[in-house]
Amino acid sequence: MSRYPSTGPTDVELLILGVLWKCGPATVRQVHDAMADRRDTGYSTTLKMLQIMKDKGLVVRDESVRPQLYRAAEPRERTQLRLLDDLAQKAFGGSAARLVMRMLSANRVSPEEMAEMQRLVDQAKGESP
Repeated sequence: MSRYPSTGPTDVELLILGVLWKCGPATVRQVHDAMADRRDTGYSTTLKMLQIMKDKGLVVRDESVRPQLYRAAEPRERTQLRLLDDLAQKAFGGSAARLVMRMLSANRVSPEEMAEMQRLVDQAKGESP
């Protein structure tokens, strides 16, 4: 049985998106150079990954300039929300609360993150600005 092609970003694609979110529109060379310390791949591999990401709708290519520029198709926050929604559906029966409770019970949340979560909960309840 063959797999359906993934429309979400793979780990490598998330690495590339991270470069684009941080740096803004970039050439293949700029993306490749930015990833060099984290991933040992050739320039042609980076180019191929960006082409695949374009086909998946993860990046947009500006062909009006040379060299061509790539940019993330969506903001980081929208991609993160889509990934979280997918994880919540697949692993937690659609429950965001179960996902958060699992993170909290696994002690993967720093005191600073906990304080920020509390602030967001209070804000959602209308208890603080």
